[in-house]
Amino acid sequence: MGWVIAMAGKGGTGKTTIAALLIRIIKEKKLGSILGVDADPNSNLAETLGLKEKESIGAILDDISRHPDIVPLNMGKDAYIEYRVQGAIVEGEGFDILTMGRPEGAGCYCYVNNSLRNVMEKLINDYDFVIIDNEAGLEHLSRRTTRQADSLLVVSDASGVGLRAAKRIAELARELKIKTKNEFILINRGEENIGLDRIKDLKLDYLGFLPKDQEIETLSLLESSLMNLNDGNITMNALEKLGEKIWLGN
Repeated sequence: MGWVIAMAGKGGTGKTTIAALLIRIIKEKKLGSILGVDADPNSNLAETLGLKEKESIGAILDDISRHPDIVPLNMGKDAYIEYRVQGAIVEGEGFDILTMGRPEGAGCYCYVNNSLRNVMEKLINDYDFVIIDNEAGLEHLSRRTTRQADSLLVVSDASGVGLRAAKRIAELARELKIKTKNEFILINRGEENIGLDRIKDLKLDYLGFLPKDQEIETLSLLESSLMNLNDGNITMNALEKLGEKIWLGN
């Protein structure tokens, strides 16, 4: 089974940027095959990496729920969902991206959700690393994608509001009984030792901090891919130094 890194954090903390940078670093280190799962309703992981998303899983579930007759008689629903999911994967250079999205219809999704979970568990086994960019509510981690993660990486800023949100996310993961081997908090756009006294109460292992980065902010304004970052970028270098704890747990 692939090493699953589940990203979480309130909106605006930069978790999608960090997820994208982790994909780039693991790819450039040639550590193995990578699947990025965009499980945030504000889907932009593929775009952040210079790719264009295909059909979302939410759209597939809508289609099957509204039109069950589209499933070929000789195929079965599980096999058909797996076929559609495989077709929704966007292939990049050295990594793949799958966008979850969210169903919009009013139909019953219980059966297709269960089938999807089985398909996703099989899919995760096909990759060495799986990076899931979750929303703060961890909806897809708990209900659709997988119920376990090797590393839960909660991203926050050093503000009181941000750290309280991080604490709620950590508590939610435990309430949902998501199995994790490691639970980290990473302070983004921070400074050394800022907020450390408040981190102790979170019951998360402090991973470190990433500095404020004008180059990333400029690329974001230009809607440019993070693949265009310079190799010496300060955030990427800082994240690379922290990386082995994230993808190896040590």
